[in-house]
Amino acid sequence: MFKVGIIGCGGRGRSHAQGYTASKDVKIVACADPKKENAVEMAKVHNIPESGIYSDYKEMLAKEKPDIVSVCVWTGLHYDIIIDAVNAGVKAIHAEKPMAPTWGESKRIYQACVDKGVVITFCHQRRFGAPFVKAKQLANDGTIGQLHRVEGYCPNLFDWGTHWFDMFHFYNNDEPAEWVMGQINWEEERTAFAIQLETDGLSYVKWKNNVYGLLVTGRSTGGGCNNRLIGTKGMIEVYVNNGPAIRVMHEGAAGWQIPSLDDVPKGDDTVLSVLNLIDCLKTGKEPELSGRKALQATELIFASYESSRRRARIYLPLNIEDSPLLSMMEEGVIGPKRKD
Repeated sequence: MFKVGIIGCGGRGRSHAQGYTASKDVKIVACADPKKENAVEMAKVHNIPESGIYSDYKEMLAKEKPDIVSVCVWTGLHYDIIIDAVNAGVKAIHAEKPMAPTWGESKRIYQACVDKGVVITFCHQRRFGAPFVKAKQLANDGTIGQLHRVEGYCPNLFDWGTHWFDMFHFYNNDEPAEWVMGQINWEEERTAFAIQLETDGLSYVKWKNNVYGLLVTGRSTGGGCNNRLIGTKGMIEVYVNNGPAIRVMHEGAAGWQIPSLDDVPKGDDTVLSVLNLIDCLKTGKEPELSGRKALQATELIFASYESSRRRARIYLPLNIEDSPLLSMMEEGVIGPKRKD
C-alpha cells in the first residue's frame, strides 16, 4: 500500500485525489495547502485524518514520509517543491503541467528525479482521452495512409501549447523532433499561473521521421478544431468547433465519417493518468505521462521562443537555460518595457 500526499488542494489537486481514491493500492494520508481551508475540505472528502492536514508541505514531507506526491500548485512553485520531494525520499511524483517557467529548471527537475530513481510524471492527461487515443489509432493503422503533418490550435504556446506539443509527440509515437521554427507577438498582458504569455504565436516543427507539425496560438487561429492530423490518404480532426469530438475523411469513404470509440478506454482523463502512474510504479514500466515525454513537449515550447529571439531555425537539443519569452520581456525587446 503506497502512502500518498497531495500538495495543492485546489481544483487540480481534487482531480488527482479522485484518481488515488479509485485505486486499491494507495491511501491518501496527508494533504497540504497554504490556504488551510482547502486542505481541510479535501480531508473531509477523502477521509484524511486531521493529523494529515498541513499548511506547510515541507512539514508534511518530513512527518508523513509519503511514497507518492502530487504537486498541484502554480508553475513557478514546481521546482522547489519537486526537488524537496525528491530529497525527502518519495518514490513517485505526479505534477501538474507546464513543467517550469524556464527550460533550465525543467531539465534540472527531470534530471534530479533520474539521479534519485524517482518516477515523475506531468499531467498531460489528454493522452488518455478517448478521441485522442482513437486519433492516434487511425493515424497509425493506415486509415489515412502515412502520417505527414499534425496541427494544433489553442490560446498560447506555454500553458495550452504544452498539451498540443505533447499530443503531437503522442500521435507520432514519441519520435524525437529535429528542429523548430517559431514566432511570437506581444500586444497585451496575458498570464497563466502568473507566467507571462505571448499574445499570438506560431511554431513549425520537423520530426526526425519526416513528420511535420504546426501550432497556431492566440486570438484568432482559424483552425476550426483542436487538432488536425493529415496523412497521404486522408485526414482526422479532433474536437471540431461546433462539431463532433472526432471525425475522419479517407480514400474510399464518402465525406466525413464519425469513428466508433467503443474500442478505446474511457473514463476521467486525470483519474486514468493517476492509475497509470500507480500501475507503472508497481511494474517498473515507463508511465504514459513520463517526465521524459513531458520534457520533449517542453523543449518545443522554449525552442519556439528561442527561434523568435534568434530569428532562426533551432536545431535540437535546445542548449539554453532561460525562457526566451521572459528574457525578451525583461530586456524590453517585447512587452510593456519595449523600447521603440
